[in-house]
Amino acid sequence: VADVSVDTDTGRIRVLRTFAAIDVGQVINPDGVKNQIEGGIVQATSWTLKEQVKFSAGRIESTDWNGYPILRFSEVPAIEVALIDRPELPFVGAGEAVQGPMAAAIGNALADAVSVRLRDAPLTPARVVAALRA
Repeated sequence: VADVSVDTDTGRIRVLRTFAAIDVGQVINPDGVKNQIEGGIVQATSWTLKEQVKFSAGRIESTDWNGYPILRFSEVPAIEVALIDRPELPFVGAGEAVQGPMAAAIGNALADAVSVRLRDAPLTPARVVAALRA
């Protein structure tokens, strides 16, 4: 689940808060699982809102980290993680569990906030403004 605010003049999306309930079977290391999920939420938020390799004339223009857009620490949302411990089941990994669902949660929160659904990532301010004006 993601709570967002949207500046309809600039198209800027700010993810304010996220919540994830994670079922990994038997939870052996709660702190480790929470840390993994929290990191995945930050990564997915960055992918969803900012990250994009740029191309021009069939060549990659994004060749270093200086100009590559990523989430800043000041933009990291509040994150809440609930672990569903099922000790009767074997443990399973939590490695990449949240990336897809978090992107969908942010997209759905945007649609709920401004009644516009974007289907291409990243959900950049320019894309938001274009969709709002369409």
